[in-house]
Amino acid sequence: MTRALGARQLIDLVFDEDSFTSWDQPVRTTFAASGAYGAELAKARRRTGLEEAVHTGSGTIRGHKVAVVAGEFSFLGGSIGVATAECLVNAIERATAEKLPLFAAPASGGTRMQEGTIAFVQMVKITATISEHKAAGLPYLVYLRNPTTGGAFASWGSLGHLTVAEPGALVGFLGPRVYEGLYGRPFPSGVQVAENLVKCGLIDAVAEPEQIADIVVRVLTVLRGDGARVEPYPAPPQVSVDLPDTPAWESVLRSRMTGRPGVRQLLRYAATDVVSLNGTGQGEADPGLLVALARFGPARCVLLGQDRSMQNAEHALGPEALREARRGMRLAEDLNLPVLTVIDTPGAALSVAAEQGGLAGEIARCLSDMIMLRAPTLALLLGQGSGGAALALLPADRVVAAEHGWLAPLPPEGASIIMHRTKRRAPEIAQAQRVRSMDLHEDGIVDRVVPESPDAADAPEEFCRRVGGVIREELATLLRQEPAERLRRRRRRYRQLGASQLTMDVRASE
Repeated sequence: MTRALGARQLIDLVFDEDSFTSWDQPVRTTFAASGAYGAELAKARRRTGLEEAVHTGSGTIRGHKVAVVAGEFSFLGGSIGVATAECLVNAIERATAEKLPLFAAPASGGTRMQEGTIAFVQMVKITATISEHKAAGLPYLVYLRNPTTGGAFASWGSLGHLTVAEPGALVGFLGPRVYEGLYGRPFPSGVQVAENLVKCGLIDAVAEPEQIADIVVRVLTVLRGDGARVEPYPAPPQVSVDLPDTPAWESVLRSRMTGRPGVRQLLRYAATDVVSLNGTGQGEADPGLLVALARFGPARCVLLGQDRSMQNAEHALGPEALREARRGMRLAEDLNLPVLTVIDTPGAALSVAAEQGGLAGEIARCLSDMIMLRAPTLALLLGQGSGGAALALLPADRVVAAEHGWLAPLPPEGASIIMHRTKRRAPEIAQAQRVRSMDLHEDGIVDRVVPESPDAADAPEEFCRRVGGVIREELATLLRQEPAERLRRRRRRYRQLGASQLTMDVRASE
């Protein structure tokens, strides 16, 4: 069972001692003038000491200045009326004007029925104001408390850059009591529970109230840094050292070795801070794709990483993974952060579910988003780069490859089957298709190759730290570029791909 922490108790728990300043101001409406509802409001004010069903203000969390809007369920079930919405909107607008991150902690049964439709449409006003806050590049962090339902969940509860819920909290749009009253049977148990929402990819995590300060500080440390400056670097080298002329097929085999480090090892050894996100926020999740806020030294980014440890023949990357990646891209745009993609996949799912889930369309939309993102973009070809799932995360401003990273339209065995009706010719196909990192560099697909000396699996920690240094350099270089010019260069780069293979038709026209 969850504990019933009120708004003030939660604020006292999360914020630094004696740092909180209330922004609450009396807001009156004609609804409260008289009658039974007016008496209910007066009683709620006396009982809670609050003017409305929300408590607002600002303070510090481990020294970080943060604004807060917190629901008070003991005030008429935390319901949202016209005055409640005005209190929320006033506080959100003030947070935006003062350029403060916003921590929201709803606890509400939804719209206040006593005020009817005009209370219902306050969801629009609340949502618009939060959207303006996010459009200003300011973080919006949400903690869903028990219960959060109806219009509260469908407005200020569902727009977080990061969304965490209280363990066991009832969270959902439909009130279970309403469902049972309308349909004569109880709503299925276990559906509107915080833990199930994580499993469904609707929210990012479940955490106790005592953990919230740590989570907020980790997010703000990634987003705002710790004061360390991103130092300028000279123009990054193209190929770091002279690399051995390794056959393409050997690189393919090395990329598949079980001891080879993947994105999780890269984050463990090379990243300074990491906050993992979960799912699309729209009811889908794929464990084969990791979305995280991360720092590599002072360089911050949204990381979209294909996780080799969570992909296999039974669970290949599906369209859900690419929708998760696109959530990360939107997050980067919101927060003015670079995007780092990590490519390491044996290929996308070949299944009925993937086809009906729109895999081809998601590949196309990822490509479109990557090309058009205003944010700086860096792609890291860490291992296998097979097919459309790999290509979807490739078109960045700069592309770095591990020495044994490779990129191909299909696994070489698949290409061999298409061309020769056997897998046995995969080694020669890999060589002919120029899939290895050195060939990709010569063809203008890759900008820089990171040596493995001789194989990342032999010294995974050393290799990951070396890659982390390259990421820091590349992001620092990209961040110094003027955004409009960087976007023009990116589009020009991919427009010119393959130009060296074109020949001019020199026949005289008749």
